[in-house]
Amino acid sequence: MSTPRTTELPWLIQGGMGVGVSGWCLARAVARTGQLGVVSGTALDTLLIRTLQSGDPDGHLRRALAAFPVPELADSGRERYFVEGGIGVGERFAATPRLTADEACPARGLTVVANFCEVWLAKEDHDGPIGVNYLEKVQLATVPAMFGAILAGVDYVLVGAGIPAQIPDIATRLARLRLVTARLDVEGDDRPVQLRFDPDSVLRGARPGPLHRPDVLAIVSLPALASYLTRSAQTTPDGFVVEGHSAGGHSAPPRGPMRLDEQGDPVYGPRDTPDFAKMAALGLPFWIAGGQCGPEHLRRARAAGAAGVQLGSVFALCEESGLDPRLRRELVERELRSELTVRNDPAASPTAFPFKVADLPGTLAEPGVSAARRRVCDLGYLRTPYRTEHGAVAYRCPAEPRAAYVRKGGTAEQTEGRQCLCNGLLAAVGLGQRRPRGVVEPPVVTIGQDLGFLRRIAPEGRPYSAESVVRWLSGGLVEASV
Repeated sequence: MSTPRTTELPWLIQGGMGVGVSGWCLARAVARTGQLGVVSGTALDTLLIRTLQSGDPDGHLRRALAAFPVPELADSGRERYFVEGGIGVGERFAATPRLTADEACPARGLTVVANFCEVWLAKEDHDGPIGVNYLEKVQLATVPAMFGAILAGVDYVLVGAGIPAQIPDIATRLARLRLVTARLDVEGDDRPVQLRFDPDSVLRGARPGPLHRPDVLAIVSLPALASYLTRSAQTTPDGFVVEGHSAGGHSAPPRGPMRLDEQGDPVYGPRDTPDFAKMAALGLPFWIAGGQCGPEHLRRARAAGAAGVQLGSVFALCEESGLDPRLRRELVERELRSELTVRNDPAASPTAFPFKVADLPGTLAEPGVSAARRRVCDLGYLRTPYRTEHGAVAYRCPAEPRAAYVRKGGTAEQTEGRQCLCNGLLAAVGLGQRRPRGVVEPPVVTIGQDLGFLRRIAPEGRPYSAESVVRWLSGGLVEASV
């Protein structure tokens, strides 16, 4: 474990909502208040490519690329993808190189550069803390992505959607520029693949200044996983985020047999409610997430022994969020009219984790839109490694074309209801792929199931800033001290 950077922990963590919603602009706005701003580390290579092809408005990415410690690597990316003024309307975005388990995989360098740029921009011109959020499920990207973030001076790494036992040791080794050998889980095989990553393969002899090992926060749903991670010094994180099932994005499935309610959502019970006294007994700081939005929730969290709260949805709907402004307005207006439904869909995500989907017209939540979309898997972040009959490692995704998935050893039943979150979430931040005949990928929108805060912070639906959210929540600190 590392030594905390300051004696005072943030009482607020802005959630790392995926694929561009928690972008550098939002994280920077939160960090400038002194609280922890978090960028999403998912699909940053595609965000980099598509923003450069869109002309890089205001030149932010080109400014970050100029700061990368290996100029020739940054220059090659800029020269390949930057289009002055942006590609034409309807013109297709270039394909993103795919990561593989091959140590010489050329896509690794792009992943490092993209994560560096996002964190560097988030940290620019202030001293507030910045974190980056990763999914344990996306194992091919984790190590090079973390290295890029560490090169940019990231303060915290948050990891969920799985068991992040490898992350603390990986963070330590990367900060010391040491070779990393990470585990890549292979479906149906108890022999994981060893992923080797040598920082010098990216640095090419360059020697950046001293690197800081970021604090690692493991995102868990229950104390049992937190306790498991603390059994070894190598797997013990610096703290935890305890995330409830009402939070947006992916959530842990209920313990025990899966039961669905009348809306088709998983039914959670007492066994799925975390015991915060057990979390406090572990002796590491923790933050409570999922439905904890309001000064009174912050006060209760701190009374339960937590350092504070993690909040996502309230920031997803603020002005600095990367969510498409049209979708943001639609969410706010429908919620204030009590017309918004957010399902915890047990089938939508290729990961098999329940996934929150907002029921908005024109999105993949609409059956007609989903049925009309031609299945294609051209990004592949949520692909699962498996072994072929010849023993080689290959990749499949239940959201890809059914025939392809079945040909790779999957079943047609496993594809039912699955949505392409990779393309859908990119479309939700205005960077959906353009298809033939003027078709643009439809978005999928994820948000938490408790949006009651809108009636308090924006009762008339007016735009609000990230700073105003922090100010509003800080009232819980004042009340707690009285």
